[in-house]
This record gives sequence, structure tokens and C-alpha cells, in this order.
Amino acid sequence: MHYALGLAKPVYPKWERDYKDPRHYNSPPLQEMPLYKEQTCYVFNERSSVLEGVRQALWLTKARLTAGLPPQLLSLAQDPANQIPDQDERVQDVIRHARFWDTTERRPRKHKYCYTLLNNLLHLCGVVQSRHPALGKRMLAENYTLCATWERGEDLFQVRGRNAVLLNSMAPLPALAGKQEVQSTTDHVLETFYPISPAIDLQKIHAYKRENYTGFKDDYPYPHAHTLYFLETGEVIPRLHPPQLRAKMIMFAYGNALARADKLYGPQPQSILDHPITVQAVGTNGRQFEFVIFQLNTTDLRDDQGVKNQVWLDENNLLYDYAKVRPLIRKKKVKVPAGLSGYHPETFSKFLALYLHGAVEDCIIHD
Repeated sequence: MHYALGLAKPVYPKWERDYKDPRHYNSPPLQEMPLYKEQTCYVFNERSSVLEGVRQALWLTKARLTAGLPPQLLSLAQDPANQIPDQDERVQDVIRHARFWDTTERRPRKHKYCYTLLNNLLHLCGVVQSRHPALGKRMLAENYTLCATWERGEDLFQVRGRNAVLLNSMAPLPALAGKQEVQSTTDHVLETFYPISPAIDLQKIHAYKRENYTGFKDDYPYPHAHTLYFLETGEVIPRLHPPQLRAKMIMFAYGNALARADKLYGPQPQSILDHPITVQAVGTNGRQFEFVIFQLNTTDLRDDQGVKNQVWLDENNLLYDYAKVRPLIRKKKVKVPAGLSGYHPETFSKFLALYLHGAVEDCIIHD
């Protein structure tokens, strides 16, 4: 039974371990897995980079897009009663802390100053909690797992994986669109991008479980998703460009809303929800901010008819133009001075408006 030159190699019997070793695990064939199904499931995960960006996300979620944030929401931050004392100066100090002061190196890395900037902005927004006690009934969560399953046409889709930092609330967000506006979405025609498949760039799997879960137990005291905060630092491959980041924000906001609707209304698709579910999302790369509000009006996405969901998108909001440790000099002229330059206060006003949404009674919409 040993190898000899010119002879065939001997065939040895396969050795089977009598103990379980996770380092030498051989998975069974796909067809023999317990969760194997013939129907293909298309999965949108946290690093999915869809080709058509927002257009593709709108088709997958059966949603109508509205450019800009609702005016009644923006009025929250414009009200002097909701503003922070010395607001602009304190926001600029937050930016300087993230970009210049929070490091012992020459300059902080992008993933570090993005995370520091977001945490400090949220901490600054919490200053108004004394005027609005409802802000104290919230909780931040990280590294939770989401799964939402739905049918779109003849295909099955899922949004799952670990997504952004989530701000949970004891009370749900009020709907931004009244019943009449929700009914008016029936006439909206969804945009198509034929011949490109709506499932392009999505992961295809056959071993899956059809389920919906928010990542939290049923007795969790903060069951309602309020705002998702996405950080895109460009250090994780593949890098998501702004159109793909906006699509990710829409998809995960929809996934959180759909998983919550499954708890409230059951797994059967509902043509129209009695109480729409609203989820917000904020995305940033440390300088530019994207704002998304998703209102789930229906869970019946099998065809393009009937009531549509709604998306408000406000994109390309710069919080500041430059934050240079050293001045940028070209041809012996200072093009960009050192320090913070080009601060845009309206971007933080929108950030604050989304944070205050649900805690101020004046923003509730009535027909």
C-alpha cells in the first residue's frame, strides 16, 4: 500500500474523526442542507453596492421619492425654543475636536474622526432633553442583527446583516404623510430600469430561512426604530459611493420598518397599514451628510399596483468645506487656510430636526 514509481497511487479509506473539530469542518452539499430551498433568495447586506443606487432601492421597496425633507420637520430646528445655546460655536468645536484634538498623531484616521463626530453631535443634541423629556426615553444600540423578508413580483428578497448605529425609542415616530396623501400614492408609476435586472449585485442564496426579526427580544423596552446612523469611512471593501450609500440607507430603513410591521400586523401582506411605520436614516463620511425618512404604508409588494411607500431624501449636505491641519498652498498662494473653514449651519439644523422628531408634539400631522 505504498507508492511505487510507475504504479497507480494506492487508495486509502477515508478517516473519520470520532470527535467534533470545528477547525476541520466539511459542509454538506448545498442540496443536503436543512435550510435548502429551490427558490432563489436575493439578499441585500451591509456591503451591497447596487448598480442603480436609489432608483433600484425605490423599486425594491415599492416607494415614491420626494426630494428634500418635509417642511414641518425642518420647522422644528428653526424654532428658537428647540435650538441649543451657542449652537453654531458648539458645533464647530465638535468638528475641531473630531478632526484636530482627538488624537496624538499628526491627524486622526477617517474611521476615528467619523465615529467621534457622530457621537459628539448626538451628545450635543441631548442638551435639549430638559425641554423635551421624551428624549430621555431612547436608547442607542450597535452591532445588532436585522432580517426582513418580502416578495417582489415572482422573486424573494431579504435585507439582513449588521447595519448602522440605531437610536431606539419607547414610542413610534408619527407619520409624516396623512391618509389623503397616502391614498394619492396609488397613481404613482414606479420607475423601471429595463433591461437591467432589479436583483443585480444582490447576493443569491438557496439556504435561508423566511423570517423577520428586529434583532431585539419582544420585551425590549425600546422596540421602535427611530433613526439609523451610517458611517462610510471608505476603509471597508467594497467602498460605497454616495448613490450606493443612499440606497443602503433606504433599504435598511425599510427593513427595520418591515420587521416591526411583522410584529404588529402579522406575516400576511397588508395592502395598507392602519398606522404607517416611519424610520429615519442619517449617513455621513465625516463631512457630507445624507438624510432619509422612510414611511411604510403597505407590506404588499408583490405587484406595482395600489398604495406605495414613501421616501424623503435630502442629499449632499456639507457640514463644513475643509478641515486642514496644514494650509493648502498652490503657486505660493494659500488656497485653503489651516483649521476649520466653510461651516454650514443648516446641515446641523437638519440633523437636529431628525433627532427632535417624535419628541415635539407640534410635528404630528393630522388630516
